Amino acid sequence: MTSLPESDLSGTISRLFVYPVKSCAGMAVQEALLTETGLDLDRAWMVVDAQGMFLTQRTVPRMALVRPQLKTFELVLRAPGMLALHLALDSVEGPTTVTVWSDTVPAWDMGPVAAQWFSDFLGQPCRLVRFDPDHRRLSGMDWTQGVEAPNQFADAFPLLVTSEASLAGLNARLVATGQASVGMERFRPNVVLAGLEAHDEDRVDRVRVAAEHGEVHLQPVKPCARCPIPNIDPATAHSSPAVTDTLQAYRQDARVGGAITFGMNAIVRQGAGQVLRVGQRIAADLRFG
Repeated sequence: MTSLPESDLSGTISRLFVYPVKSCAGMAVQEALLTETGLDLDRAWMVVDAQGMFLTQRTVPRMALVRPQLKTFELVLRAPGMLALHLALDSVEGPTTVTVWSDTVPAWDMGPVAAQWFSDFLGQPCRLVRFDPDHRRLSGMDWTQGVEAPNQFADAFPLLVTSEASLAGLNARLVATGQASVGMERFRPNVVLAGLEAHDEDRVDRVRVAAEHGEVHLQPVKPCARCPIPNIDPATAHSSPAVTDTLQAYRQDARVGGAITFGMNAIVRQGAGQVLRVGQRIAADLRFG
């Protein structure tokens, strides 16, 4: 196992999450292959409307109830009142073009059965598509300092990094005002760190991970500005403003125009092809200026 140099901060990876279908439920995993676009198969699929525009929980909260399972050769999707949808990992139907935020990109349609399944459950015409791996959709280079960091159907960056302490700080504030505490799933991170102080992830340079075959370097590049999705209970798809109302009191970030933030978007600077595992040690130095 790789040893890490002395650093300002140290801790461990406490949780890993993969979200195969953008804006549907995530999967907690014990390990995940790291690729240059983030964790393997993260946001590899996406639901689009009849015009090819991406759909998310922002406008379709029921997407939170679609639960994925990755098996050796297939993606299985389950939702309340629906038979399971089985999709072969190595199969697509035909080429298409879709839009995610301001990016119009090539993709692969997953066919009429998947389209009908999602249309029935979400109550509107829609289709399921898969990202075209031959296309490079780059993260905003004004935030990556010119580094080319591709991602698939994620909003903007390959990874989202948060910490256990940041969630604990939020939950302490929620409970103090008579609200229920919330789970990390609301914030849809990929990598959750333990052993740091609350929001240390905002202030670090590279996060170095002691992986099996050398260091992995994850570079936090942009605070994650929060839309209303953290208000949605992933178990019920019901929304309440308590989370963003509470964050509003202490998490406004001048780096993103005063938006409320939680977690850091990150890119892969070293170690694509290695495996991240829960329990791996991490180290990071604080960034000043």
